[in-house]
Amino acid sequence: MAAAVSALSSLGVPEADVGSEEEEEEEEAEPGPSAAAAAEQRREERLRRFRELHMKRYEACKLNSQEVVEEDKRLKLPPNWEAKKARLEWELQVQEKKKECAARGEDYERVKLLEVSAEDAERWERKRKKKNPDLGFSDYAAAQLRQYQRLTRQIKPDLEQYEKLKEQHGEALYPTSDSLLHGTHVPSKEGVDRMVADLEKQIEKREKYSRRRPYNDDADIDYINERNAKFNQKAERFYGKYTAEIKQNLERGTAV
Repeated sequence: MAAAVSALSSLGVPEADVGSEEEEEEEEAEPGPSAAAAAEQRREERLRRFRELHMKRYEACKLNSQEVVEEDKRLKLPPNWEAKKARLEWELQVQEKKKECAARGEDYERVKLLEVSAEDAERWERKRKKKNPDLGFSDYAAAQLRQYQRLTRQIKPDLEQYEKLKEQHGEALYPTSDSLLHGTHVPSKEGVDRMVADLEKQIEKREKYSRRRPYNDDADIDYINERNAKFNQKAERFYGKYTAEIKQNLERGTAV
């Protein structure tokens, strides 16, 4: 450095100017406190953004894992699980409502009807008629099916007893084609009493039921006994519209 200063002085450059130039070069080489603080601030900002991105990535991975687990559970459930769950929740609410009404000494059916609006009642009645319309008697098989559906809708399952039986028998509660069921099931006294009460109710209703048809004294007698009269009535009901013209021609004597 001294040699460079002496060389410059030999060329006629003042030593003061040479010293000032060296100081300026040193200041440019070493940044000041403000530049260092700005660089440190930018570094802290980049680190903060990196930590935020890392946390977002962690949260996304966590939520994705939870969704995968929930989706796997949903896929393993039966297809109508949501409907069954909603139905069970509604039945539990109904049972709690019945207990509350019984504690207050009120009739649950009356309380339930008081909460139903006229519009809802009309809509339910239209839906009931549309779902199970009474088409009259067609054959005995259809009548038996209609009675079976009506009786099964009246059955109220006992969920508490069902849970007890499931804990007691386990997988044996769901028999297969290879299961031996004869003599293994003993019905409870409450179940037998419920069946007897239902049968007595059916017998009482059947005794009160009467379907007498009006008898017309002026009607034509085209039968030889009561059984033949019923057969003719059935034939007229099913085929009368097809044989009306033939019958009229036979009565007028104009049949070919």
